[in-house]
Amino acid sequence: MQWDVVIGLEIHVQLATQTKIFSGTSTAYGAEPNTQASAVDLAMPGTLPVANEQAFRFATMFGLAIDADINRRSVFERKNYFYPDLPKGYQTTQLAEPIVGAGHVDIQLEDGTEKRVRIHHAHLEEDAGKSLHEDYHGMTGIDLNRAGTPLIEIVTEPDMRSAEEAVAFARKLHGLVTSLGICDGDMSQGSMRFDVNISVRPTGTEKLGTRTETKNLNSFRFMEAAIHREVERQIDVLEDGGTIIQETRLYNGDRDESRSMRTKEEANDYRYFPCPDLLPVVIDDAFIEQIRATMPELPDAKKARFLSDYNLTDYDAGLLSANARTAEYFEATAKTSGDAKLSANWILGELSARLNAEDLSITDSPVSADRLGALIQRIADNTLSSSGAKKVFDLLWNNDEADVDSIIAREGLKQVSDTGELEKLVDSVLADMPEQIAQYQEADEKKRKKLMGGFMGPLMKASKGQGNPKVLTEILKKKLDG
Repeated sequence: MQWDVVIGLEIHVQLATQTKIFSGTSTAYGAEPNTQASAVDLAMPGTLPVANEQAFRFATMFGLAIDADINRRSVFERKNYFYPDLPKGYQTTQLAEPIVGAGHVDIQLEDGTEKRVRIHHAHLEEDAGKSLHEDYHGMTGIDLNRAGTPLIEIVTEPDMRSAEEAVAFARKLHGLVTSLGICDGDMSQGSMRFDVNISVRPTGTEKLGTRTETKNLNSFRFMEAAIHREVERQIDVLEDGGTIIQETRLYNGDRDESRSMRTKEEANDYRYFPCPDLLPVVIDDAFIEQIRATMPELPDAKKARFLSDYNLTDYDAGLLSANARTAEYFEATAKTSGDAKLSANWILGELSARLNAEDLSITDSPVSADRLGALIQRIADNTLSSSGAKKVFDLLWNNDEADVDSIIAREGLKQVSDTGELEKLVDSVLADMPEQIAQYQEADEKKRKKLMGGFMGPLMKASKGQGNPKVLTEILKKKLDG
């Protein structure tokens, strides 16, 4: 039997406010456990919450970015449940009247096709604390610093049909919120967390299957793997004659395993009711238009500018504009180097490979944009060969404090491009290769191209890797063809 996959996402985005959503407590990351949890955050008797205006500004920015309805009136409600890291016994959130209504996000898939993912709504809410299991034997520690941190929860329609589409959407959303500046996007620290709702149904049917929710995925790689794992599990259960139970599941990316966490609750299990301590929040058109006037450049607009200003390929422009920090790094590198295309190649090639290998974000790169730009400048003006450039990059990556030109001089990496000097080198090497020369001259044009490599190896070795390959190739071809 053939199966269709149906996926919807719920995304928790931690807002980059200085203080919490209902108190003046700091949201700064890295404080000692339980030092940033005030009486308001814990709902101690006699305390009253006050809504953070900046959280509403950030939510409105997001709504404008996805072309959504911005609701002029929004209401906070209490979602009641017991969990150790929820000291209030309820979460203050929005249900019936959220700040952001229906909108959409357009994504582009690897084959170039575009798809629109509808956003059902996005609502403001407070985060819970954090349970810590690793450092305790048989016990769990509770850190309430995160309790009360403002979030927007973004809920999509079930519009995605594969792991590829879900990850493409997640990446687009990540680029959107970081470009807006409303979230730092650090998924390793929980700044964005994805809950994936998955169901399968026989191909050709319209009725949705029973869905499961896999919670708290904090990387694109884990999301993709978790979707594949859950789709495979559901199909196996159905094809063996079983039924899917609506439940919440957890995925362990290190072991590529998922397990059931609990049966899925319905909204009425949480006994929602309007929060008696918070009045409805009303915003007007002037508030919205003021925010619209200060909106930053969004990824789609940035991509269009990169295409026109830097003459990049559609693929490169898309990758470089998708993340705000990557876009900033690219523009700074291109400005220093004077060569946008070469800068794009290095950022998407060598730099990205190193960052991925060491699980670093571009903001943590040991090589600054200015230093990479200086390196690319020396590639562009033929001071460095490709192999020499990689050697310099290695030294920069390992925190060599010297500037690029000093490293080139110190390591003897300056490329030789003088035609007179290289011509003597070619003559010397060819003098010891009469058989290869005869073989080349007897070959047809197609085979000659393949045989050229047999000459270039000894030439580069003789020049100690410093001969300009382009100039050497021109001289070699002239002599061999003559």
